[in-house]
Amino acid sequence: MIYSIDVRIEAPVNDTEVTDRVADAVGTVFPNAEFTHEDGRLVGETHTLDPFSDRLHEQEILDTARREFHKHADSEGFSFALKKQAAFQGVINFAVGNPDELGDIAVSVTVREPDVESMIDRIAPPTEEGTPVDPESKAE
Repeated sequence: MIYSIDVRIEAPVNDTEVTDRVADAVGTVFPNAEFTHEDGRLVGETHTLDPFSDRLHEQEILDTARREFHKHADSEGFSFALKKQAAFQGVINFAVGNPDELGDIAVSVTVREPDVESMIDRIAPPTEEGTPVDPESKAE
């Protein structure tokens, strides 16, 4: 199956922060992204979430990821926010509730192929008792 997505990543860079350090932190979570600095924020683009997906599997937070992706999904794609402070540690921590004082990392995913649900299943597959299951195998 062909997968095609456009991912936009935005992270505020406060006056008290070093842009390169913020770029390094966000880059640990999105290593394939190319970043530019624009008006007090770091903006990145990538066309794969495979390394991000690998990290979700390693941290065993697939169910949390699926919940966050579905919460902000429509027919065009989905979005989510991550805690910037956790990214400094190389950890994925979804931002819920009030934004962090350093600001959150905003991620917007536009899905071109195949569809939003299939892309979510690819990045964060459904689980049974914490173990990923292939949604295709359930259809048979």
